[in-house]
Amino acid sequence: MKFKMISRPFFLMLTIFMLPSLTLAVELKIMSAGAVEPGLEIAIHQFEKSTAHRAKIQFGTGPQLRERLSANQEFDILIAPNALINDQLKQGKLQAGANVYVGKVGAGITVRSGMTKPLIQNVEDLKKSVLLADRIIYNKASTGLYLDKLFSKLGVMDAIQSKIIRYDNGESVLMHIIKGSGNEIGFGAITEIMLFEPKGLQYAGPLPSEVQNYTSYDAGVSISSPNAELAKTFLNNINTARSNGQFQKVGIE
Repeated sequence: MKFKMISRPFFLMLTIFMLPSLTLAVELKIMSAGAVEPGLEIAIHQFEKSTAHRAKIQFGTGPQLRERLSANQEFDILIAPNALINDQLKQGKLQAGANVYVGKVGAGITVRSGMTKPLIQNVEDLKKSVLLADRIIYNKASTGLYLDKLFSKLGVMDAIQSKIIRYDNGESVLMHIIKGSGNEIGFGAITEIMLFEPKGLQYAGPLPSEVQNYTSYDAGVSISSPNAELAKTFLNNINTARSNGQFQKVGIE
């Protein structure tokens, strides 16, 4: 069989026509709080299915996101507690008018699979459960700061202080519960607990309504993003997933 040589002009023309398809795909860089991960998975699926593009997310706690922003880490989209989003808008680091509301996430209670779930219908139940627990596990971020104040306000902090173990992030808290022993109670974002249930957790329920603590999250586009219009398309996917009830199914209200 004889093979014909492709002429240089034809090869150049073929390359020019193929170039757009080779350079079209973009990877959006997203920095996000971990509490909204289940919702973002839904939005990413919709985004990647409807476009030729990808989204890469780097999760972190509120303090970790602040550190990355202070270090001028590059990103296209920031998803964070609304106080941090508002701060970045005031500093001119996010595009004005491009931010959207993601939703709010409450704090929940979890125990290891196979353990009896604590009955926590009211504040007295909560106090009794933490006093009886062998260990109480929560993070050093916003949830943990709130719990410190709550337990002090309820008058149980002195009694449980020696039983508290804290981690930098929610994932570490939940992995401790999964691999732990004895009567341990964990606290974290409801969304993260639900995400980790198949790995060996049980969601016992939310904090009692009278002491529930919600964190609201917004999403914004970096003022220096080279993919600003595409980033706005991704934010539209967030709006769609929230409005059609998909976020509510994974714990984002």
